[in-house]
Amino acid sequence: MHHPTMENNNFQTILDAYQLVSGAKIKGKKHEEVFELGKYDANKRGYTAYPVEQGVKYDDFSVVIAENELKNNFLIEAA
Repeated sequence: MHHPTMENNNFQTILDAYQLVSGAKIKGKKHEEVFELGKYDANKRGYTAYPVEQGVKYDDFSVVIAENELKNNFLIEAA
């Protein structure tokens, strides 16, 4: 039997860009990986996101995720 972790209950739908603040934790709707948002990169037209594992942010690796992609495919940790 699968018990959802408490962590999953803290994530909610991203409704608008005001939620996308540096330091916010996000996770994919279909994946368990958690990322921490960095700053918006205007040149790359997206937000830098760093993987987080067991509370540790790995800033030696990052991905850029477009706002639309975040809204459609990710959840954000409730404040």
